Amino acid sequence: MGYSTREAKVQDVPAITRIYNQGIEDRVATLETRLRTEDEMKDWLLNRSEKNKVLVIEDENNNVYGWASLNIFNSRCCYSGIADISIYIERQMRGKGLGKILLTSLIKTAKEQGFHKMVLSTFKYNEAGQRLYKAMGFREVGTYIRQGMLDGKWVDVTIMEKHLLDDVTSK
Repeated sequence: MGYSTREAKVQDVPAITRIYNQGIEDRVATLETRLRTEDEMKDWLLNRSEKNKVLVIEDENNNVYGWASLNIFNSRCCYSGIADISIYIERQMRGKGLGKILLTSLIKTAKEQGFHKMVLSTFKYNEAGQRLYKAMGFREVGTYIRQGMLDGKWVDVTIMEKHLLDDVTSK
């Protein structure tokens, strides 16, 4: 079965919402605990800047199995070249290579949108996610200890980054 990526459309909101809510329920990708409605996710999709794309991955029958986004890292203009990223894969499709396809496309899109760096936050215990990010050229910056509360327990959050320019030295 072949998969392809494309920019998300309003028609994808039900799939995006379902997949995001799985990520919330499974407690592997976000500190969020409140499930989202389709209306909330539609507003989220429609109220993004042109630069902050959302991509989906689908099969040849147009079934959406994951999504990824380029998000605002910080609203200050000095950080406009940095994208904070999100990536979510349908529960039963995790571990099948879709994350790599989707992340490859997101990196290409970030470059096309003029970003020079991508950053992400991941749970220290999300080993599969960290393997993917490292395989795609992200490096671990550090870990915030007890960064957030999830189900009454403190959770450590690891920060990772990927420079999109060839020369990453400061001048």
